[in-house]
Amino acid sequence: MSYEKKNAKNVVMGRIGSRPFWVLSLSIVIRALHQIGAAVFLTTFLFRGTFSPPPVYLYLVFVSGFILVLTEWLRHRQIFREVSGMATIVKLILLGAAYHHYLPMAGTVVLTFFLASICSHAPKTIRHRLMF
Repeated sequence: MSYEKKNAKNVVMGRIGSRPFWVLSLSIVIRALHQIGAAVFLTTFLFRGTFSPPPVYLYLVFVSGFILVLTEWLRHRQIFREVSGMATIVKLILLGAAYHHYLPMAGTVVLTFFLASICSHAPKTIRHRLMF
């Protein structure tokens, strides 16, 4: 038995609702679009001044991100009390701080992407664990 299954009984996870299969399928496509937009967004910060992407990528990353949070909320009703929801809030705060020059842009955006990768690939019992 895996470590995750052994400790699943000890983990307090948020309420789980039903989500139609078509919403799951749609969220997979939207997640792929979000990753494309996010990659271009990251490139913009890493190669500041040498690369200026079309604004459609900025809209793509924010609209797809909003839709992803909505589709996750359909399944996990307490998402902002879970690790994944708190990570989303922290990512938005970090991106805002970088945009307004409170933190160094390139490093903060890379840190945000690192946080996103860690949280999205963490096991379910960690990702959806209730924080409070």
